[in-house]
Amino acid sequence: MKRIRVRHNYLTLKFRKENLFAFLKNKVTYRHKTNVMIKFNELKIGDLVIAEHDGQRWEGEVLRLNSNEKQVCVQTAVQSFWFEKEQLHPIVLDEAQLFKLGFQKQQMDDASVKYMKGAFRVLLHSPNDFSNFEMWYREDRRHISQSIYVHEFQNKYLDMTKIHLTTA
Repeated sequence: MKRIRVRHNYLTLKFRKENLFAFLKNKVTYRHKTNVMIKFNELKIGDLVIAEHDGQRWEGEVLRLNSNEKQVCVQTAVQSFWFEKEQLHPIVLDEAQLFKLGFQKQQMDDASVKYMKGAFRVLLHSPNDFSNFEMWYREDRRHISQSIYVHEFQNKYLDMTKIHLTTA
């Protein structure tokens, strides 16, 4: 039986045709169920992550990095605490996360959606499709053709603007 290849989250997955549609239908749920770990060298102070301890998960902000022991201090709603890199998980970039980061939404005439923060822009060609969008700041324009996580978005924002993006 012929298998179809799908590129998802830096992975290439193979599906039978009948299973592909189930995967695409549940893509968002699938992404949240996986235990994706963050590479230590991707993290910067101020990045938003999910920290896990004893089965409980908290969203928090990276306060400090210990590169010798590969530990990350994260400020959660409860307290700041040092976590091993295996206890950290990424947050999927979506509209709610952009609002947390202080972006404003503008609905365009052609059904696309633009999010703005100062001179920085994010343009989604289809509403809620964060797997194919454009982002720009002044003359620096980038096309993102896969889903990314909030900490990756924050790092791209920092690279483009030289200002770290934190919660509003």
